[in-house]
Amino acid sequence: MKDEHRKIEVCFSPVLFNDFRNPDAITVIVDILRATSAIVTAFMNGVSRIIPVETLEQAADYKRKGYMVAAERDGLVQPFADFGNSPFNFTRDRVEGKHIVYSTTNGTQAIHQASECFSVVIGAYLNFSALCEYLIRQKRDIIILCAAWKNKFNLEDTLFSGAIAERILQDKNYYTICDSTLAAIDLFQLAKTDLLGYIDKAAQRHRLRKNKLDDVIEYCHTYDLTTIIPVLKNDYLIAL
Repeated sequence: MKDEHRKIEVCFSPVLFNDFRNPDAITVIVDILRATSAIVTAFMNGVSRIIPVETLEQAADYKRKGYMVAAERDGLVQPFADFGNSPFNFTRDRVEGKHIVYSTTNGTQAIHQASECFSVVIGAYLNFSALCEYLIRQKRDIIILCAAWKNKFNLEDTLFSGAIAERILQDKNYYTICDSTLAAIDLFQLAKTDLLGYIDKAAQRHRLRKNKLDDVIEYCHTYDLTTIIPVLKNDYLIAL
């Protein structure tokens, strides 16, 4: 490939990320059910900053300092938190103009793991087209990091990664020789004509249903509700 050509890769799990790490790449964090969908929604509704933290201890400490905190583990809201990570929690009346601390089972850990890359952006179906157009304009290598489920492969993040990769590779300046990228595209091709039907197989779909938290499934798979792209700046997320 010529020097101006850029590669796109998909990392199926944070546990694999050290083998993908590239300080010159843009890393897209993907946690469709539900963290990245919730983050995008929060910025749609006017949140000023989101401070992602890895541990519940950090989140609780921020709460003691007076911050509003969203925190969950295994999908369940933590006792000290103001709310969990359903996108429907992040309504305009609750978040507009606020700084919110955020800790989730998978997504916020993935954000921190990628923080040494050139930049870290948040991806969801909700900002899909704007995200893809932004990535193409940057002319940098792209890593799509699936937050996964406790370091295990998951369907929902992989499908979205395939959707991004398919779109990016339509631009002649991008290429891939990454098997996980090709596999994600193939899986998305299989699922895209009935995405909600396919996602019904996903383990996270069943976890959410068990806890009566599955009201967000259709929303989290809705394309292009916003052009906002959350980006990591220092230790917090802002709207690009």
